[in-house]
Amino acid sequence: MSKITAAITAIGGYVPEYVLTNQILETLVDTNDEWITTRTGIKERRILKEDGKGTSYLAIKAAQDLIEKKGLDPKEIELVIVATATPDMKAAATAAYTATQIGAINAFSFDLEAACSSFLFGMSVAARYIESGKYKKVLLIGADKNSSMINYKDRATCIIFGDGAGAALFEPNMEGFGLQDEILKSDGNGRDFLRATHGGSSYPSTPEAVAEGKHFIYQEGKMVFKNAVFNMADVTEKIMVKNNLEKDDISWLVAHQANKRIIDATANRIDLDESKVMVNIHKYGNTTSATLPLLLYDYEKQLKKGDKLIFTAFGGGFTWGSVYLTWAYN
Repeated sequence: MSKITAAITAIGGYVPEYVLTNQILETLVDTNDEWITTRTGIKERRILKEDGKGTSYLAIKAAQDLIEKKGLDPKEIELVIVATATPDMKAAATAAYTATQIGAINAFSFDLEAACSSFLFGMSVAARYIESGKYKKVLLIGADKNSSMINYKDRATCIIFGDGAGAALFEPNMEGFGLQDEILKSDGNGRDFLRATHGGSSYPSTPEAVAEGKHFIYQEGKMVFKNAVFNMADVTEKIMVKNNLEKDDISWLVAHQANKRIIDATANRIDLDESKVMVNIHKYGNTTSATLPLLLYDYEKQLKKGDKLIFTAFGGGFTWGSVYLTWAYN
């Protein structure tokens, strides 16, 4: 009997209409386009502005895009995973609401949170369900409304993050295409350097905390940058060595879009030509859980069956890792 592998068979995506440019940010904080572009590679980011619309709105839109393109009956979806760091609400799963709204009435669902590594870790989880042989259609959505936890008076964070969502359908493959290997890591000592402290169980939201802006995201930039550069590059190199891959074997590097300098450092570590590096950070900024699927969404037409893709991400917690996947369709 042939081994079942978990392949991506469809991609969907969505970003909000409102474009927050570097020029607009110049009117909000002490910064400028040249400073932002030089240090991050970001020119603009998308923001979900409408009141009452959260991460589920983005996730639903991305899923609906995939369903329409694939011609998929949502009743056939058996599992919906929403990878996110910004759930709609506490206690109520964003994935459950998303599944219901897209018509996946036969699916069970849950949220998965590992900061910017959420979608990467979700790929591993989705693959295991497919490889078990019990499930045939698993929908993994990476979505974040980062603007909900950003202080637009803090230039250290407001220039970086945007909102968006991407979706990937995982199905069984008998030709050997799909997820081949993974190296996933975490280190809880890093959580003090990138966090949104108040609003969780350790520090519940209070009027005083909100008034002081303690529910907004905090980032110690130099420490996060240092760890992201080393760990993303390190794990990318290790998964290539582990699978006997040379740079010429790799079709695409699919790296988390946190900072263009981190992406470049990762590509340089494996001596990969920039023409093989997916980049859209200039358009969307850091969409956290959505960066990897949005890269696939933007580059889907350039992907060919059999292409070897190396995914890598780094996020708060700290969390990081790399996934090796072969593309399953033209």
